[in-house]
Amino acid sequence: MANVIVVGAQWGDEGKGKVVDIYTEHAQEVVRYQGGNNAGHTLVIGDEKTVLHLIPSGILHADKRCIVGSGVVLDPKVFLEEIDGLRKKGYLKDDSQLMVDGAVNLIMPYHIKIDIAREQKSGAKKIGTTGRGIGPTYEDKVARRGIRFADLLKPETFKRKLHEVLPEKNFYLEQFLGEEPLSEEAILEEYLGYAERLRGYLGHGSMVLGKAMKAGHNVLFEGAQGSLLDVDHGTYPFVTSSSTIAGGACTGAGVGPHLIDEVIGISKAYVTRVGEGPFPTELHDEMGDQLRNAGSEFGATTGRPRRCGWLDIVALREAVRTNGLTGIALTKMDVLSDLETVKVCTAYRYKEELLEDFPQDFDVLKECTPVYEEIPGWQKDICSLTSYEELPEQVQDYVNKIENWAGCPVVLVSIGPRRDQTLFRRNPFTGKG
Repeated sequence: MANVIVVGAQWGDEGKGKVVDIYTEHAQEVVRYQGGNNAGHTLVIGDEKTVLHLIPSGILHADKRCIVGSGVVLDPKVFLEEIDGLRKKGYLKDDSQLMVDGAVNLIMPYHIKIDIAREQKSGAKKIGTTGRGIGPTYEDKVARRGIRFADLLKPETFKRKLHEVLPEKNFYLEQFLGEEPLSEEAILEEYLGYAERLRGYLGHGSMVLGKAMKAGHNVLFEGAQGSLLDVDHGTYPFVTSSSTIAGGACTGAGVGPHLIDEVIGISKAYVTRVGEGPFPTELHDEMGDQLRNAGSEFGATTGRPRRCGWLDIVALREAVRTNGLTGIALTKMDVLSDLETVKVCTAYRYKEELLEDFPQDFDVLKECTPVYEEIPGWQKDICSLTSYEELPEQVQDYVNKIENWAGCPVVLVSIGPRRDQTLFRRNPFTGKG
């Protein structure tokens, strides 16, 4: 038995969907433990691309059970649209393959409206949210004002909770944000209309996982966003509203930390970021455009162009430490194939100081400039290679340097978007290459 957490080791969009899809082959249960439909995981099977926002990436494997853990916030409309899209492609033929923990908090129409209106009101101080209502939903969860998935399936409970909270939300929308109020009747009609379709997915995720682990099942925990967007340990306030690091898997799925065997951090061979916030290695030149175009760096959820920059070892070391990474999965190595040289940030310069550790102070971080080491490129097409040993010497040297700088082994190298464009060095479920 092995239980493995997959986390983003940067600011998200690292390629977690592909890695989860690959590792799912070795698991019986796949759990999404935090975030909402502000995250998009892209999977490419053959020539077919599938983008998932709420449902775990393991859903493309018919014999696996996928669980949406209690740490997730869920928009029922988006969830049902995702189910319909999967079915059109021939997936999710058996509803028992998918479960939603009853403690999952629902994203309500007022959460979305508040999210969008706040960003507009913030002007230049906006934080770059996706406008999907994620932050306001987590606020209500922590304030114990949230409406849960299980509540939706009990009409009288849902009506009562909505009736209690909506006047407060409408007051805030009207009096502070200058928006039109929402109709209680319209929300009831919409959401209770979802309830019957959703009833069959209700479950107790933590209990199911506990029994599965006792039975010797392998469990794969799938995170959303990236470690540097963690609400506690990220570049606050330019972060998401949940715990994206490995510890969030335990709280967001309801399992004890002693049950976790491996934590794999996904890192691109360079770095991207969506939205606002500090980004020391960001490139504002033709090289940044080249990385963006070569890597198709546009958000799977929003379509927004991603900010691009060189690999940041200082930030990667932070992810290794906060997650307790046992391995790094290095993705999009092929995007660098045309470059004569590749730069890697190994330290920051802040005024007269040389910093090798990631600053917690936002005001310090935004004034840091990268200290680069330049290494030779390979300028060879690597997309069709079938083993790590076939990679050009320069690529292997790049991987070795990353391992040494980050203090963590690279266990997988992705050389393209497809499943078969993956080179394994060690499988966290089997311990083999």
